Amino acid sequence: MTMVSIAATLLFPFFIFAAAMTPEQKADKVTSLPGQPNVSFEHFSGYVRLGLDKEKAFFYWFFEAEESPSEKPLVLWLQGGPGCSSIASGAAQELGPFLVKDKGLEFNRFSWNRVANVIFLESPVGVGFSYTNSSKDLDELGDLVTATDNYAFLLGWLERFPSFKYHDFYITGESYAGHYVPQLADLIYERNKEGKKDSYINLKGILVGNAVLDDLADTKGFVDYAWTHAIISDNTYFGLINNCYLDFSIQNQTQLCYSHIKNLMISYNDINIFNIYSPVCTKDNGEPASRHLSLHELWHKIPSVYNPCIEDEVSKYFNNKDVQKALHANTTSLAYPYTLCSTVMGKWNDMPKTVLPLIQKLLTVGLRIWIYSGDTDGRIPVTSTKYSINKMGLKVKKAWRAWFYKHQVAGWVEEYEGGLTFVTIRGAGHQVPTFAPGQALSLFSHFLSSRSLPSSSVSGDHIFL
Repeated sequence: MTMVSIAATLLFPFFIFAAAMTPEQKADKVTSLPGQPNVSFEHFSGYVRLGLDKEKAFFYWFFEAEESPSEKPLVLWLQGGPGCSSIASGAAQELGPFLVKDKGLEFNRFSWNRVANVIFLESPVGVGFSYTNSSKDLDELGDLVTATDNYAFLLGWLERFPSFKYHDFYITGESYAGHYVPQLADLIYERNKEGKKDSYINLKGILVGNAVLDDLADTKGFVDYAWTHAIISDNTYFGLINNCYLDFSIQNQTQLCYSHIKNLMISYNDINIFNIYSPVCTKDNGEPASRHLSLHELWHKIPSVYNPCIEDEVSKYFNNKDVQKALHANTTSLAYPYTLCSTVMGKWNDMPKTVLPLIQKLLTVGLRIWIYSGDTDGRIPVTSTKYSINKMGLKVKKAWRAWFYKHQVAGWVEEYEGGLTFVTIRGAGHQVPTFAPGQALSLFSHFLSSRSLPSSSVSGDHIFL
């Protein structure tokens, strides 16, 4: 049975909405968040416990759409890392309605809940406020466990918020969520095929930005981007090309190769790798405040989010006891402070070298897939994403062209047969909604409605000003 036929048999309850909140919804409703601007929509946060033994507890923050939430799609946002927080990053710095600023919150007029109901999930356990009562869980993490737990969270969340069960559902995210998002989508698809109404999720598509997709393409794109953007010298670039193995892995490399890799990494020490043209945060004496990452960190563990000017304020805000109380968070008094990226997770046990076959599978079953790239990101640069897409050998449906926002070129877009669209955002870094909030919201809105992005300065809708 196809996803379409399953949907046809299961969507009949869509118009049946509960008039009153469930008791769990009432308990999770946020009513007194410190520094919160006045808004007309509701938001909720709390824990969903997973598994038969309920050892794991996933923390979420959910924002209803600004207007007519019963008519808007439901969207899940996942952060990358692995191990970074969707709340401290996606919600508080990028696309949520309340952005941390000057030790408080400011309203984000480009919030994605203008056009959708949005869930921010801290996943896996050990990230943000999400936790486990079994310490061994922290050493058993990987892509498979994360997908399984994210799916279990969704089922639990939809049981708590049953009025959203049959809404069109989309999964979104950035960076290492290039793994999380298609893996969760595939699990939902496979479980939906079982035809069980109680566990059906009305999945329509996925959207990922500056995404980790394919190790070889990502690494080649990383090196080529650094060279073509004058970050490394010809000597370093050709030294890498001539002395390193094709996959650029550090294991079993020659000393000469290692030396060139080190030069590549050092080149990023004094600039923001997540937006190569943005100024770095400086100390009072004018020296850069960005920390110098080790070679191992740069090559293997660059976090999904690194903004030295704001991360301290975000950390302080979510470590505030009054904030935690208002969000129904840290109810077990965790033994470690809240951090943007986890400091308690153990090793990552499984990480496929590519998710491209998974994306191709999801295209064949009818999912809408958009991949976007901020073109000033040096970490997962636009070259990496282009190389990844090219490896899939898809036929072009609508050729490469500019798209527009507020009468200016916002980036470029190409559409492929089968449902994949690739979009660049001009001048945006790794966290696109941070650097180009209006363009990001316009892109998101067009993705949800399956409309092509504006093709001229006068043809697009410019409601997100």
